[in-house]
Amino acid sequence: MYRLLFCVLAVIGLASCRETRIHEEADWQKNYELPGIRNAAFILRDHSHEAVHFMNKEECLRRTLPASTFKIFNSLVALETGIAPDDNLLIKWDGVQRELPGWNQDLTLREAFRQSAVWYYQEIARRIGKPVMQHYLDTANYGNKTISKIDTFWLDGSLQISPDEQVGLLKRLYFAELPFAERTQRIVKSMMLWEDSSTYKLYYKTGWGCVNKTTDVLWVAGFTERLEKVKEMKGSMNNSDLRAYPYFFAQRFEIAHGDSTRDWAPFRIELLKKTLRQAGAI
Repeated sequence: MYRLLFCVLAVIGLASCRETRIHEEADWQKNYELPGIRNAAFILRDHSHEAVHFMNKEECLRRTLPASTFKIFNSLVALETGIAPDDNLLIKWDGVQRELPGWNQDLTLREAFRQSAVWYYQEIARRIGKPVMQHYLDTANYGNKTISKIDTFWLDGSLQISPDEQVGLLKRLYFAELPFAERTQRIVKSMMLWEDSSTYKLYYKTGWGCVNKTTDVLWVAGFTERLEKVKEMKGSMNNSDLRAYPYFFAQRFEIAHGDSTRDWAPFRIELLKKTLRQAGAI
């Protein structure tokens, strides 16, 4: 365990000098020492205890394409600019048959987010346009802030972000500190919710991208709220007996392109939840 003072920018994108406990979690590595998995990274920010837990520092700091995790940011810009008045914006399917059945239909913003429909978000990006998108990338300091073609830049490797930077972005989203209206951030947060139990809530967006037709990059980025019962003092204004403790995370690993030895889409969620349980975040 290290105790360091970070200034300006370090792990989890701290924007000011503050003391943060940093823990390297060697045990987490065992979860990812599996055939086919390469360059695994995991970073977790425990906000309540001002602690950062990580596995594989170099990979946590290395940027890659964000793939569909960029749908978080794309949604924020769409809502903020009015391109999407709300999460019910319906875009008609273009009739092109794509590999995932859930993509082959008319979709709302919320549905497209859940289905991770690339065509829908490509149309959203085209409607936003490059100048406006660039403005928000610059203002929010998203990764390397680079746009190539407006409807592929998060997929083709021009835009890149690290797990470390993802966690910083997610923390700002959670506390409505990004350069977007509170309503915009609240809607996107609600779109990210996948599990809502009596003990935790789990929010995330997955991503799956290909680099040079040789390597697939698999992401899960999000946050949890661990729920604990608290005893409120008599006369307290807090009517709830549950308190939420937030944790912000990013998991990323690589596999060979076309690797079908596992069903990687659900398996990455299994790995995520295993590591989050070890960390006490769910």
